[in-house]
Amino acid sequence: MPLLDRVELAAVAGRSPSAVYKGIDSLAGERLVASLPHATEQIAPTQRFRLTASGLHRLAELSATTTPALLREHPASEEWLRLLMRRLDGVAVIYRLTAALCEEWFPIRFRWYRSGPADAAIALPDGRTLAIVRCGRTADRTAFARRIGRLRDGPAFSAALLVMPDEVRLGHARRLVAPLPFTCFLAQESHAATASTESQIWRAPSGASAMSLATALGLVSGRGSWGREPTRQRRSPPHSPEPETDDADWRLSSLLKPTEKRTLSLLADWPWFEPGDLESLLGVGRRRVSALTAELQRRGLVTAPRLGGRRRLALTDRALIWLTHRDRTSPADARKRWSASLLKEDAPFEWRNVSGTRTRQLLRHLDHSEAVHGFVGRLAADARSADLAVAQLDPPQRASRYFRHRGRLHSIQPDAFGLLRGPDRYLPFFLEWERRAIRPKTMAARLAPYLRYFEGHRPLDDHGAKPRLLVVLEQDLLASRFMTVARAEMERTDVQIPLFVSDRERIESAGPLGKVWLSGSDWQRHSAFSNR
Repeated sequence: MPLLDRVELAAVAGRSPSAVYKGIDSLAGERLVASLPHATEQIAPTQRFRLTASGLHRLAELSATTTPALLREHPASEEWLRLLMRRLDGVAVIYRLTAALCEEWFPIRFRWYRSGPADAAIALPDGRTLAIVRCGRTADRTAFARRIGRLRDGPAFSAALLVMPDEVRLGHARRLVAPLPFTCFLAQESHAATASTESQIWRAPSGASAMSLATALGLVSGRGSWGREPTRQRRSPPHSPEPETDDADWRLSSLLKPTEKRTLSLLADWPWFEPGDLESLLGVGRRRVSALTAELQRRGLVTAPRLGGRRRLALTDRALIWLTHRDRTSPADARKRWSASLLKEDAPFEWRNVSGTRTRQLLRHLDHSEAVHGFVGRLAADARSADLAVAQLDPPQRASRYFRHRGRLHSIQPDAFGLLRGPDRYLPFFLEWERRAIRPKTMAARLAPYLRYFEGHRPLDDHGAKPRLLVVLEQDLLASRFMTVARAEMERTDVQIPLFVSDRERIESAGPLGKVWLSGSDWQRHSAFSNR
């Protein structure tokens, strides 16, 4: 298990923390192990350890075997090390989950997978086997569904533990794993990284109540298999530790700070963000954002061209590749969709000259993208002063919902999805920033997908509560007209939508949390985020 930290090592080895700290110091003094720093939003700064080439040779002597045999049987080679380093943020979460498991079941056996649908597997002392599957924040819905399909056709695990990035995708995954031939339990990554086996964070594909990991695995019986991948052809001994100045791509997960990682994740969600909107989402000042983006530009991870007289931020191809390795997605697909590279280096920076299809589309409709970005940035800033937490803000590519209605597949494609939480409030919402709905017929067509979505139980299944639908139009007159059309359509179809309509001027002046929204039949302005 390369790259364990001392806390995790104490748990999986069954040793006291003091003994592990002393042993690691001794091994490091003899240069048998090397350390590297690491931290994420969920995991505090720590030192992670790996064997050096000298350490591997010493282990071979103590085990009465050879170094090639150890390289063949364990993920101890330089190739394995670089693979795990690229995935280090996910590796750390899986190690924390494994350490928690060792509170109840000891000793365990552990296995990493290089290309299998599971990230890792654990064998418990009684013969049960657990697959561990992590879905990264930038993972594509279709690609993750394929991973789950491959899991069904793989080894016969006793159960699977799925670690999901947020509540919405956890709900989607519950439907995906329902047909699997073994039991699955799901938890959010932020919880799995810090919880013990008694924390009630795990959920089954069916049933609303959460349970502890100890309770969940108490429902799992029967020995299982866990499969082994073919041994890699290249099995080089680990190299000497690189100097701290080495900025190799595979070391980025160790070199980047948690705030820098969060910045990259936000720019992956919202390409062409302005620095001011990034300040709002990060909750930091202008100088801090300037320093962050300057450092990320220095590392070749962020580009900041001027478009329309303003500086805008987007990820470079190097950053996209780092994210895809972290989240086990396709670098080629990410670059095809989201690359900010120019097709012709000597041509002007404009939407026609950007290679990524989705980023090109965002630049082509820059006024619309800018309006949505401004809304989510202002919402994040205003929520902090209103005792609300922005638990989730999803861009269009993750805000869409697919559902069946009267035997056919349909979808809604909002401009954003958000989730606000307060002391006694749970407020999911969809955002539609509408510029083209001018005529009543067009307005009715824009509303039709939501009427189909809200007709059934999917909103409750997806979010646990009916999300509000926020529609912003360019002018006050258009907002009033849209509300009139919406009321007529809801009466005609006998489907009620928690609809709130406003206009651009009011949103920009009073903010999304203000009493700027038309709702109901009284033609009064309300707050869309109250308990009414």
